[in-house]
Amino acid sequence: MKVLVTGGAGFIGSHVVDSLIERGDEVVVVDNLSTGFKENVNPAARFYQLSIGDSKLAELFKRERPDVVSHYAAQMNLRRSVAEPLFDAQENILGSLNVILSSVRFGVKKFVYASSSAVYGEAQYLPADEDHPINPISQYGVSKHTVEHYLYLYAHQCGLDYVILRYPNVYGPRQNPYGEAGVIAIFARQMLRGEHPTIFGQGDKTRDYTHISDVVQSNLLAIERGNNAIYNIGTGVETSVKQIFDILAEALDYKGSPVYAPAREEEVHRMCLNWGKAQIELGWRPKLPLKEGILNAIEFYKAQKSR
Repeated sequence: MKVLVTGGAGFIGSHVVDSLIERGDEVVVVDNLSTGFKENVNPAARFYQLSIGDSKLAELFKRERPDVVSHYAAQMNLRRSVAEPLFDAQENILGSLNVILSSVRFGVKKFVYASSSAVYGEAQYLPADEDHPINPISQYGVSKHTVEHYLYLYAHQCGLDYVILRYPNVYGPRQNPYGEAGVIAIFARQMLRGEHPTIFGQGDKTRDYTHISDVVQSNLLAIERGNNAIYNIGTGVETSVKQIFDILAEALDYKGSPVYAPAREEEVHRMCLNWGKAQIELGWRPKLPLKEGILNAIEFYKAQKSR
């Protein structure tokens, strides 16, 4: 099977590429390296440095003729989406539409799309399931949900088979600890450098932290199972930012204190995801406990620091 992975030089995409190659698939990676890193790309994959919004993408599809597209390329900075909504829409909506149109034109059999729990907005109940109302409070959440609608449309009009995976806060090795990254990566880097991590608000905001290994497994299953469906991928467990700070501080023997800053209005207060549908229809369940997963991530950041 030939799989084209957009964003395959990034955090999640590169891990998916590794797993696809390990199981024997032929993999093509498309990434413009705006946030990804060439060294993340498995040498067994064919790599094209190209933006998903580029008109040359259709030529690449024509040449490679992938059976499956796994679409992870995105503008993922939530705060940038608020500050630059046109840029966010250009990258996440128009770029994704370009990928979808090329997939339809050149006969892609399955389209796996990385969406986000950001589509739900402020939770009305927890854990949120796939039927939870869609009320995003950030431009990023709006853009991710818009692409979900496009996939529904092209399934209806053209028969494109898709699976949408709504991710929570994914963490683990290779997550970039600079700029807009997961709080675990950011805090780990700052603690290792003896700096004081910043907590926005009171530290009581909760998220569903899911390890990259579990997320990768959901993507592999989605290629084989699921038909024109949406699945939450998460643990169903709320963990506060302060709890993350405390777990990391204990693991790293960090004695410093956090710095508190005003809360960010574009961020929801609480979130965790009900993964029951993914268990029933994909055969997926989260396996790695949070503390064990954090220790796994810490080893990566320790190695990075020693370089």
